[in-house]
Amino acid sequence: MTAYVNMQYLHANFLIDIDAPFIWHDCIVQWNIYPGSCPSNTLCTSPVSCEEYQCTDVRTTYSYEHNPPCPPVTNSSTLPGWGYCTCPVNVVDPVTGSCGEALLNYDEFTVNTSNGRNVFTGLYGAYPNAACANSSSFESFPANVTGVMAFSSSPYAFPAYLFQPLKRSLALCLPSNSSTRGVLFFGSGPYYLLPNSDVDVRSLLSYTPLLKHPDSFGYYIGVKAIVIKNKSIGITGNFSTKLSTLEPYTVLRTDIYKRVIWAFSVAAIGIPLARPVSPFLLCYHSGYKFPNIDFSLEDGKKWTVDMSNSMKQVTPDVACLAFVDGGATAEHAIVIGTYQFEDNFLMFDLENSTFGFSSSLLHEQTSCSNFNFTLTDGN
Repeated sequence: MTAYVNMQYLHANFLIDIDAPFIWHDCIVQWNIYPGSCPSNTLCTSPVSCEEYQCTDVRTTYSYEHNPPCPPVTNSSTLPGWGYCTCPVNVVDPVTGSCGEALLNYDEFTVNTSNGRNVFTGLYGAYPNAACANSSSFESFPANVTGVMAFSSSPYAFPAYLFQPLKRSLALCLPSNSSTRGVLFFGSGPYYLLPNSDVDVRSLLSYTPLLKHPDSFGYYIGVKAIVIKNKSIGITGNFSTKLSTLEPYTVLRTDIYKRVIWAFSVAAIGIPLARPVSPFLLCYHSGYKFPNIDFSLEDGKKWTVDMSNSMKQVTPDVACLAFVDGGATAEHAIVIGTYQFEDNFLMFDLENSTFGFSSSLLHEQTSCSNFNFTLTDGN
C-alpha cells in the first residue's frame, strides 16, 4: 500500500525488480500537502530539493545503468510557490530499456504485518526516497502496474528501510499460475505455507553466499557447473550467475547454451521431438518425464530444477526446454529467470549476504499460492 492520502490508503501494483537502485512509480510531488490538496486517486509526495544530499547521491552513485548513458538531468525545474529546484533523476524502463525522468521524493509505503502464518491487521510503514514519474511512463508495463519496486542491495532500495524488529531480509515465492497469488515477506521469518502449517519453510532451504558484482546492486550466486543426468557442463571464466525478476526464462551464454541443449537432448533420448516454438530451441511432445537440471554451486550445494521449472508447456501437446540463448558476448554467463523461480521459495538475506533456495515446493505438497491470507487481529 502507498501513503495515506485523503483519509484512505491507496493500493498500487509494482513490478518487482531485484536489480533496481531505487523505487519509482506513478505519483506527483507537492510541497504543500494538506488534507484535500491531493487530486482524487492520485498519490502526492513531498519533493527532494536539488540542494539536498540525497539528490547528488542518487544521481552520482545509485543511478540506473544504461548504454549509451541517459541524457543528463538539470536543476532548472521548480514547483509553483516553493522556491527550490526539484531533483530530476534518470530512470530506465525495465520493459523497453528506454530512458526516462522522474522527480526524487520523500515517500511512504505500508505493508501488513504477519507472524509468518497469517496476515495481521497491524501495519508497518517504510519511508524511502523514491521518485515520481508521469503516468505515461508506465504504458509499456503490464496492465495496472504503475511502478518499479526496487528490492536490490542498494541503500535506496526498499530492504534498506527495514528496521528492527525486521531484519534486512526478503523472501519471495512466485506462483506458477497467474490467476493465483504468491507471497513476499520482509524480515527473516518464520514462514509457513498450507497445508503444512507447522513446517517452517526455512527448514527446506539450502544456503549459498550472495556474491558482489561490480557496478551492480543485484544478486549473484556462484554456479560452477550445470549438471544433467551426470553430464557436467563447466562454467568457464566468471562463475557469478545473476538472479533476475525481469527475465522470464534462464538465459545462457551461447557456448553454455549449446552444451546444455546437447546434454539435455541426450538425457531425454527416446522422447519424441516436436517443432521448436520461439524463443525455445528444444521442444518435445508432452506427457513424458524429463530429466532434472542441477545448478552445481561453488560451495558444494546444488539447486535442482525439475521439469515443473525446466519445461514450459507452450501448447496442450508440446513442452519446451525453458532456457534461451543470450548470445556469444552476453555480459553474464547465466541469468536465472522467473520461470525457474516459480514455486521455489527464495530468501535474500542481506544481513548475512546469503541466498536461501528450496527447489520446487511441489515435492513438499505445497506451493507459493498456499499462504494463508486470512486477515486476523494478531491476538
